[in-house]
Amino acid sequence: MEKVAGWYPAWHVALLYWTWLFLFTFGFTGAEITCRSCHSQVKPQQQHPQQGLLMHLRTDRGEKEQRRFPGKKGGERGQGAGMEAEDARLQANLSPAPPGTKFSGWETRRVTRDTEKVAGESRPRAAAAPAEDQPLRGRGSPAPGGRPGSVRRRRGRSPRGAAGREPGEAGAARFGLEELRLGSTTFALAGDSAHNQAMVHWSGHNSSVILILTKLYDYNLGSITESSLWRSTDYGTTYEKLNDKVGLKTILSYLYVCPTNKRKIMLLTDPEVESSLLISSDEGATYQKYRLNFYINSLLFHPKKEDWILAYSQDQKLFSSVEFGRRWLLLHEQVAPNRFYWSMMGSGREPDLVHLEAKTVDGHAQYITCKMQNCSEATHGKPFPGYIDRNSLIVQDDYVFVQLTSGGRPHYYVSYRRNAFTQMKLPKYSLPKDMHVISTDENQVFAAVQEWNQNDTYNLYISDTRGVYFTLALENVKSSQGLEGNVMIDLYEVAGIKGMFLANKKIDNQVKTFITYNKGRDWSLLQAPNTDLRGNPIHCLLPYCSLHLHLKVSENPYTSGNIASRDTAPSIIVASGNIGTELSDKDISMFVSSDAGNTWRQIFEEEHSVLYLDQGGVLVAMKHTSLPIRHLWLSFDEGRSWSKYSFTSLPLFVDGVLGEPGEETLIMTVFGHFSHRSEWQLVKVDYKSIFDRRCEEEDYRPWQLHSQGEACIMGAKRIYRKRKSEKKCMQGKYAGAMTSEPCVCTEADFDCDYGYERHSNGQCLPAFWYNPSSLSKDCSLGQSYLNSTGYRKVVSNNCTDGVRERYTAKPQQCPGKAPQGLHIITSDGKLTAEQGHNVTFLVQLEEGDLQRSLIQVDFGDGIAVSYANLSSTEDGIKHIYQNVGIFRVTVMVENSLGSDNAVLYLHVTCPLEHVHLSLPFVTTKNKEVNATAVLWPSQVGTLTYVWWFGNNTEPLITLEGSITFTFSVEGMNTITVQVSAGNTILQDTKTIAVYEQFRSLRLSFSPNLDDYNPDIPEWRRDISRVVKRALVEATGISSKHILVAVLPGLPTSAELFILPYREATAENKRTSADLEQISERLIQKLNQNLVHFELKPGVRILVHAAHLTTAPLVDLTPSHSGSAMLMLLSVVFVGLAVFVIYKFKRKIPGLNIYAQMQNEKDQEMVSPVSQRESIPNIPQSELMSPEQLVDEKLEVQPIGSISTAAESQSTKEIPTYVNG
Repeated sequence: MEKVAGWYPAWHVALLYWTWLFLFTFGFTGAEITCRSCHSQVKPQQQHPQQGLLMHLRTDRGEKEQRRFPGKKGGERGQGAGMEAEDARLQANLSPAPPGTKFSGWETRRVTRDTEKVAGESRPRAAAAPAEDQPLRGRGSPAPGGRPGSVRRRRGRSPRGAAGREPGEAGAARFGLEELRLGSTTFALAGDSAHNQAMVHWSGHNSSVILILTKLYDYNLGSITESSLWRSTDYGTTYEKLNDKVGLKTILSYLYVCPTNKRKIMLLTDPEVESSLLISSDEGATYQKYRLNFYINSLLFHPKKEDWILAYSQDQKLFSSVEFGRRWLLLHEQVAPNRFYWSMMGSGREPDLVHLEAKTVDGHAQYITCKMQNCSEATHGKPFPGYIDRNSLIVQDDYVFVQLTSGGRPHYYVSYRRNAFTQMKLPKYSLPKDMHVISTDENQVFAAVQEWNQNDTYNLYISDTRGVYFTLALENVKSSQGLEGNVMIDLYEVAGIKGMFLANKKIDNQVKTFITYNKGRDWSLLQAPNTDLRGNPIHCLLPYCSLHLHLKVSENPYTSGNIASRDTAPSIIVASGNIGTELSDKDISMFVSSDAGNTWRQIFEEEHSVLYLDQGGVLVAMKHTSLPIRHLWLSFDEGRSWSKYSFTSLPLFVDGVLGEPGEETLIMTVFGHFSHRSEWQLVKVDYKSIFDRRCEEEDYRPWQLHSQGEACIMGAKRIYRKRKSEKKCMQGKYAGAMTSEPCVCTEADFDCDYGYERHSNGQCLPAFWYNPSSLSKDCSLGQSYLNSTGYRKVVSNNCTDGVRERYTAKPQQCPGKAPQGLHIITSDGKLTAEQGHNVTFLVQLEEGDLQRSLIQVDFGDGIAVSYANLSSTEDGIKHIYQNVGIFRVTVMVENSLGSDNAVLYLHVTCPLEHVHLSLPFVTTKNKEVNATAVLWPSQVGTLTYVWWFGNNTEPLITLEGSITFTFSVEGMNTITVQVSAGNTILQDTKTIAVYEQFRSLRLSFSPNLDDYNPDIPEWRRDISRVVKRALVEATGISSKHILVAVLPGLPTSAELFILPYREATAENKRTSADLEQISERLIQKLNQNLVHFELKPGVRILVHAAHLTTAPLVDLTPSHSGSAMLMLLSVVFVGLAVFVIYKFKRKIPGLNIYAQMQNEKDQEMVSPVSQRESIPNIPQSELMSPEQLVDEKLEVQPIGSISTAAESQSTKEIPTYVNG
């Protein structure tokens, strides 16, 4: 500080002191920064795609002060030349549901290492993706939406034993004490002090253009209210404001850059105001505006064609453009979010082919391919037979992955180079519950699998070339939960060295760091440094003590994470970690290795962000701190010594750093602010001034890649060219390895083949579940197959000769073999199918001659087919069942040596739409009640009925739709029936009144009522209520004694029930005499035409009595006995009844016609329809009194009509209102 103060007069010193005091008193607000120029399609904070560098400046307008560095969800490695964000950190990400609808299967993670590769060769999601919005997914896959994920930046820590000291104070030999100054310029974005977000794009690649879009995002309104567009043409020295060129009133929301032609720029306006695109073809100098008729949610640029773009709208529609957004064509509707892909060049063969996951009409997910200019139903391709799990389609390099869950287990399928799908083969008892495809580099799949007995760890598996057969690479790799629920696997691929990985493995609740140089064939602990930062010896002996590293890469492509490496500096690895028995979050230091992980040196006792400049010839370190800084550290000898440089005269709160894209990274821009109210400050730092010349041949020395002295790595000896540490010259372009010489193959170049496990003696022996003698079903007589030796060469290993012949699989002639292990399944793994729909059967054979076997399939419905060989059934055997039922599907495969059979029982159903419980309103105590479940449609296949009676806690389960039950307790009782048909369960609930005795009277109405009778349940329910009210008003009888039910059909009639209701204060309930008195009173009023109601103005309806009966005078429950004696007794009883009526006609009027009315009532009760079908019903008896239940019964017991088939089925068993 003394040296800085000496540059100013005394009053400047005082002013600076008070300024510092003010700033530290009130604190600062950090900013979030995210790369946009190096990534693909995303959904930003407002559900729109972004590109460039996105920074969120937290102001004091209600935002909590904090410093946060957002990045892609899960921390996917970014590309670019800034803060070393292209680190090859392999992290799988699983987004939670619903923005991703949690996919319990897999996600993918693709690692790329430079901007060129992303933009052109293999990453279609180039340039349209803000890093903080991208979950870890398959390379080239779209990103899910949602708010940007961010990571809290680590606060600065004081060095151990030297709190607050600069590194130079601790080791003068390692850190230079003299402060040097870098050439820099500062530019303030004047007028944008209120803006709290910025997006930056630096064209790079010999271009001096930088574009910056600043915005004011109102967190209360949830929208952008202001924006400014800035452009620099001199590498960031000065900027010009372009608001007048895009429209002074235009509010811009996002910035895009074409990944294959960075001169093409695209700006998106704020959809709150208008939906438009502004397109530039001259690096943002001029723009043309084009209107949109949809709202863009995410974009996907083609990996080769610069004008081809896919756009995903907010209403799940996919559009395509071949004119860089000037015109759009609707491709498909109901496309799954983030599940659309361009066909990869090379393997796809059709550059205009689009892969997408679409939702069908019935809600299933399906994998579809179509041309970008013609995606009609007729041109759809469906590479995978049947449906797939939602959000499971991944297209990556030469591979396509889908997931299908059946039997509660996920099954994973892969297509290699667009061939037929094959189920991925993991060890038999791995039983995965989660999978992440980490990479598909070099024609091989690297996957992390969480097995059935794991919770916070994953096992690493590596596949053969086709991605089908997987073998174990490392067990129990540590995983963690990301900020947005994504899963992060502690696995890191070292850039620049093929087959080199670092992983954190959990052993006995301790996490340790391991390293491999041969793609997981062998792993070893890291050797700790011999001395610390001060030169003191470190006593750390393997395997009890080792170096452990944090493998979390930056979630922001322009800030470094815990570990960094570069393709252009293959020997240099910089990481934070600790020394000890396990990985710890305490006492974290910075370490560097300049020989590809063989030895390590401690460089800082606090965490720093480390950047690579000039192909690793210069390392730049910035301290992780929440305080403003003005210094950084440079090393020209791979971290052995460091020099202190100032890059700005005033301390700056650093929000992010953007480096010049391309191979020669010598200019970087630091984004920050001096205070929470200041404008954006852009500091351009030019490192060219620290070099006085370019390097020449004599400035380099050879360096051989090795693993603890072993020079053969992945079957080759590689020698690289390194700049001599004492030379301070600019390297320029990276030349790669000087020489590469293949090695002689040894056992170390081979891994265990599928089904084999490595034992303690190093041998690969068959696992207990694997039968090496089993032949592939593809092996036909006269052909040959590869007989495994138990070993397979590590993919991409370049060794030759040696033991290669001994360990390589040998071709052998296929012997004839009888079919064995025959299976038949449906394509979706279910044992149910719908009537009239296609069912696809898959026939699988474990052993036997595929080409020379005859197959016969009997579908069990009288139809059978036969095929000449199994090859013709690979796409499945389709069949449509016209009837419902259980069908026995049999398949037989036979050849000249034998045969095998398999059986499948398929339940064919049709959807159950309606359930009605047919039940009488009132019944007598201790009499059987017949309850019938009436269904629509009547034939739906196999059904299960669950009956609940009254307050019984145990249900009765039957396969029949009718049941009888006896109520022994008087009062109101409920019966509930649940009908299960496949995955559908519907229910209906009815209430029934139970008494020892009651009276029933048939009512009729004026003929004019029939003119207004629509014969629907609602109308009958309302008329019943009106009739009951008219009876109460005319007779003065309590409504508790009356229950009225209008019956279906014409002429209109009703049933009146007279109930023996007992008042709460009465000791005894009503007697038979009481009921008779009430009946007489009702009949008297009815005969006197005193019971009437007004249906509508001018329409008066009279209510008449038809006949009366007592209960239980006779048991009219339908009888299934056909006894002649009973018929004779019935005749005698009728005769007796006629005599009684004649003698006592005044007592019981109407009884003489009751018997003949019975059939009419049975017919009317055939099809009562409840308004409660398929709706759970809480028994009302728990909430209401008996009189309320009577009213409630009237309201929920409408009687409607259903199909004739249902009526005829239930007529014979439905009892009458009187005693049923």
